[in-house]
Amino acid sequence: MIQAYNFLASWQLFPEKGMYEYSERPKSGIYKIESTNENKELGIHHTWVALSNQAFAAHYRLLADGGLHPFNNTDLADHVQAVFPDGITFEIHFYNHGRVILHVVHEILPNGYLKITQQGFRPDNTSYTNTEIYHKQLSVLPYAASVSGALIRPTEEGVIKHKALTAMEEQTNMQLDQIRRQIELLALQAQEIQKRKELSLMIYNAKLSFKPNIGQTYYLYEKHDDSCMLSLVSPKEWGGAGPFKQFVATVQLLADHTWKEL
Repeated sequence: MIQAYNFLASWQLFPEKGMYEYSERPKSGIYKIESTNENKELGIHHTWVALSNQAFAAHYRLLADGGLHPFNNTDLADHVQAVFPDGITFEIHFYNHGRVILHVVHEILPNGYLKITQQGFRPDNTSYTNTEIYHKQLSVLPYAASVSGALIRPTEEGVIKHKALTAMEEQTNMQLDQIRRQIELLALQAQEIQKRKELSLMIYNAKLSFKPNIGQTYYLYEKHDDSCMLSLVSPKEWGGAGPFKQFVATVQLLADHTWKEL
């Protein structure tokens, strides 16, 4: 079951990223894959909420050894076959009277998302393909979601549980997103401070023939001897004949006596 490692998680549906040729787009959903019976079987749990706010759930277990095994829900199929072609692909074939009636492909995308492609047949025997995209949840929920599978009936308990768990996930994900944004902002601020520090060290090591004023704009140049020079004269005012090798930056002195590049 080593190849199943990348899939063992609780995954949350991106409803807007899916493509549905059969059945309506769900409002939300969770899909969970877990190992059971000392890693000999995989447990698949999916739940979803329809646009009508009805909650649905399906659960089944299977041996992912590539063999054909009897399936316990004959409303969907009489046999099932599960196989891992590689560490990022997991396929399930559902058979009924020797015919594949549903093919489900799980694929780990480069960005870490889970893509589930469902290929099956409508009641009129025409084929369809549904595609769903999930992201891994930071917490582990007791069940998960998709829009195809075994015969499923809504229950009042399922509606209440799923609404509560969805609300919890939304709140915790929102809080985590706020923390991530704060961390990103702090990282940007730290980079800006480090940049100002390096610029300030360069200026304070430069030749100063005057006392800089806070808020005043100055011009930093590199001289021919590789030393730096701070001046009130801009490159345009020098007219290309200034006593320097190259212009470095337009700078301003801040109240904390650090310098920033304009």
